[in-house]
Amino acid sequence: MLAYPILPVQRLTGTVRIAHLALPKSVTMESPALEIMTDLRHTHVAEIEPHATMELANIYMMQRSVRSLFVLNDDHLLQGVITASDILGDKPVRFIQERRVKYGEILVSDIMTPLDCLEAIPIEEVQYAKVGHVIASLRDAGRQHTLVIEEDAEGAPLVCGIFSLTQIEKQLGTAILLTEVAKTFAEIEATLMH
Repeated sequence: MLAYPILPVQRLTGTVRIAHLALPKSVTMESPALEIMTDLRHTHVAEIEPHATMELANIYMMQRSVRSLFVLNDDHLLQGVITASDILGDKPVRFIQERRVKYGEILVSDIMTPLDCLEAIPIEEVQYAKVGHVIASLRDAGRQHTLVIEEDAEGAPLVCGIFSLTQIEKQLGTAILLTEVAKTFAEIEATLMH
């Protein structure tokens, strides 16, 4: 077994402070977009399995103080995203009416935004963008979150960041109003039927 030398120590005296998590940096619309991106390469990812209940997802979000979770399958591949808006909005009510199930029986996979409905901004675009560009993109999509991707070693897409409207509002110090926008035929049809 390797012998490791002990690390030097020093006695604590006088005034000693504890490091605290830095508050999010204040930004403006002209600040670099990277200043508002949650970089998943340097932070723990909040994730859940598709077969977990919606109630469990809601509890997990509250415990973690997040408003979205990545939905990963058993192979740790992205299946979708579930947000607090999905859980607290009208999706569960519509699902109960359509499927005749109980609230506690709704699974994450039932109300998440599936992978094929997600959009992402390439990191190359983000590197030169401003906060205002990100907000305009969120408004155009009518979404609270958008993903950022880069290519992995094999050239496949890898989610490396996320923009969250809540985080942007905190850093800007102001509320940002969005309107929900139906982008696909299925979303337009669902809106017209309800």
